[in-house]
Amino acid sequence: MSPWQLWLVGAVILLVAEMFIPSGFFLTCIAIGALAAMVVSFLPVGLTVQMLALAGATLLSAVAVRPFLLARLQLRGGGLRTNVDALIGKSGIVTERIDPVTGKGRVMVGGEDWRGAALNNAVLEPGTKIMVIQVDGTTLQVDRED
Repeated sequence: MSPWQLWLVGAVILLVAEMFIPSGFFLTCIAIGALAAMVVSFLPVGLTVQMLALAGATLLSAVAVRPFLLARLQLRGGGLRTNVDALIGKSGIVTERIDPVTGKGRVMVGGEDWRGAALNNAVLEPGTKIMVIQVDGTTLQVDRED
């Protein structure tokens, strides 16, 4: 195999590995460096220059491309809430009385029935509009919506 083919195979392997390993686009940066080394390998230069092209393009892509990808794909642990965390702040309605003694009842939030508990041990009657304050296991801690 010629050098350009080796660099191309290496870049493809790195890009495939990026799909299966959550490396935060580090492997993608190295793959970009390998593609740069592949382009340089077409010139009449030795392996040292190709390795310098790999290192330089990898560093450049880590500074320029990686932050762009992280910002566009929201991988910085930002504001995307999922699962039960997405319920916090949502409105709902009491479907079964929430009793201050037991603190338990049922609420409907987002079309789903949940166990509900009032944060301030207030009586919440069926039909009362509520807001989810926090999630405790399978129980939604709710408060009367103003």
